[in-house]
Amino acid sequence: MSRDLDVLVVGGGSFGTALANILTGLGRRVRLWVRREELAVEINSRHTNSRYLEGLNLSPSLVATTNLEEGVRGSPAILVVVPSKAFRDTAKELGEYVTGDQIVVHATKGMENGTFMRMSEILREETCAIQIGVLSGPNLARELVAGQPAGALIASRFDAVVDAMQSLFKGGMLRTYGGRDVVGTEVGGTFKNIIALAAGVADGLGLGDNTKALLVTRGLSEMARLGVVMGADVFTFGGLAGIGDLMATCGSPLSRNHQVGERIGKGETLDAIIASMTHVAEGVPTTKAVYEFLRSQNSELPIVSAVYKLLYEKLSARQAFDQLMTIPVGGELATLRFE
Repeated sequence: MSRDLDVLVVGGGSFGTALANILTGLGRRVRLWVRREELAVEINSRHTNSRYLEGLNLSPSLVATTNLEEGVRGSPAILVVVPSKAFRDTAKELGEYVTGDQIVVHATKGMENGTFMRMSEILREETCAIQIGVLSGPNLARELVAGQPAGALIASRFDAVVDAMQSLFKGGMLRTYGGRDVVGTEVGGTFKNIIALAAGVADGLGLGDNTKALLVTRGLSEMARLGVVMGADVFTFGGLAGIGDLMATCGSPLSRNHQVGERIGKGETLDAIIASMTHVAEGVPTTKAVYEFLRSQNSELPIVSAVYKLLYEKLSARQAFDQLMTIPVGGELATLRFE
């Protein structure tokens, strides 16, 4: 099979566009697959993505396409960067063209509602890909497009996947570190969205740095407790895919999840916030998925429960924080058990 590309990036949102832009700037042969023809035209002619990266210019060499089959068949490596709610449908489309010798890495941070599956599990179910991995870390898209230094973790059971991705990003401002803990990397990227919502609510309520430090550290504890019982290596959460991602998204106004939480804290309704946004805030569906997954295991994590009730049971922001502060205090390093 003829392959004239280095990588196909699937997904024209802010993060997918940012990653494709980085790779293009490094001289890689890249195609960015987008679903809407008008977006492909804008990227190819004006070198912008005004819907997701307003005010930023992209590399003139970045080429977008709406032809998924051509892109897949032309590339040895595929980087999937779509919202979690669209991930399975996209994986099914990829499954029509992907071959077993291609590398498929995703950069989606979420858990599928209903099945509670991680994105790598969906890729295995919907495609014949064997060499699968995940890219995650503190990667705010606007900063990436602006060329600011950043780091990411690439995790896979296959050394060839890590080597290929590190080779693609070599020489740029996004430093890619390698690892084998796919579960921990995915759990970290998923869970940090929930904590970022909570941190945003704290800001919206006018609470201080002590409160946010409490949320982030207890959020990290909840992340690690969930990850470990799912089979993750606890040390993963002390790196880029854990505390690193939490630091970026819980304190930055560029974080969509933080933005949503802050607006809730200031009194706006979730429905009104979502209606006003062009971007996806993964924390909203992710909170529901993680909460229901925990309930299916007869288990609970306090911050997850508080954010769920805030989003889906109309609990006020102040009530949510009051509930968190009345939970009995146990050992700081308590473990999570599933029944």
